[in-house]
Amino acid sequence: MDYLFKKLKMNKITEFIKKSPKAELHLHIEGTLEPSLLFRLAKENNIQIPFSSINEIKAAYNFKDLESFLKIFYQGSRVLLREQDFFDLTWAYLLKCKEENVVHTEIFFDPQTHVNRGVDFNLVINGIYKALKKANKEFGLTFGVIMCFLRHLDERSAFKMLDHALEHKDKIIGVGLDSSEIGHPPKKFEGVFKKAIDHGFLTVAHAGEEGPPEYIWEALNFLKVRRIDHGVQCLNDRKLVQKLRNDQIPLTVCPLSNVKLCVFNNLNQHNLKKMLKEKLMVMVNSDDPAYFGGYVNKNLIESQIALNFSMDEVKTLMINSFKSSFLKEEEKKEWIKKF
Repeated sequence: MDYLFKKLKMNKITEFIKKSPKAELHLHIEGTLEPSLLFRLAKENNIQIPFSSINEIKAAYNFKDLESFLKIFYQGSRVLLREQDFFDLTWAYLLKCKEENVVHTEIFFDPQTHVNRGVDFNLVINGIYKALKKANKEFGLTFGVIMCFLRHLDERSAFKMLDHALEHKDKIIGVGLDSSEIGHPPKKFEGVFKKAIDHGFLTVAHAGEEGPPEYIWEALNFLKVRRIDHGVQCLNDRKLVQKLRNDQIPLTVCPLSNVKLCVFNNLNQHNLKKMLKEKLMVMVNSDDPAYFGGYVNKNLIESQIALNFSMDEVKTLMINSFKSSFLKEEEKKEWIKKF
């Protein structure tokens, strides 16, 4: 009987997750490049890739850490050359949003990944933005675009990207920081973040995924970020936990990504439930779903099963996604009312 009860409860929560509106706040658009689209674009753009089949690509998605993932990630991004490629990439993700009831998304894009290989910045942002506008018009999805700086490059390169972003201030709402974390502390980008804030950009940063809690402190103190992306290492610093809880600073957690990159050995060991118990402002996102095996619903459903979330905890995670978004307050309240 206990087994049947648990099964019924699990099915009920799974259906609730699928049907409920969600916001996604940690999504790298280049990380939605599914193998089928990668193959198609490689052929159309005459780009050589070291894979002969979709199964071969999937077999390569066996990462031991962030660095091993990024090597494949940047390799895959080479097939993106034309504005239409960025439109098609984004549109495929937006159709997935519609399917999964993601009603608001704030996507990251990495212009240095493309500009540094000769692709025009305007072409990248225009392709992404046109797809987002189409989704807004056709099925009402709202969105924000956040440009990320690659932290393994120098700050001078980041300043160049910020100059490009200023020409598209009508399309880009904020700046972020991603790529290889270890050895690249947030403080390295204090100057460019200050300039971005002076120009009215919102700020977020990846910190505390593989890096120590000190990186989260630096992102808060030097970059003045509004959100921390990942942040799972925060529990190793009680003073930091208190700060995050008191200020309700959002932490955009990506469970399947954390397991795929060996931050945790498996989902049962993930600390998301502990973060919830600490009353931290956490929510679930998919990060790079084409590489990590699941979009938002799968992240929520598998986390719920592994960590035995109650219905209330699942609701809290989804409500937090709206609370932590850059939507206007009245829009947040309208979505939260639905819960």
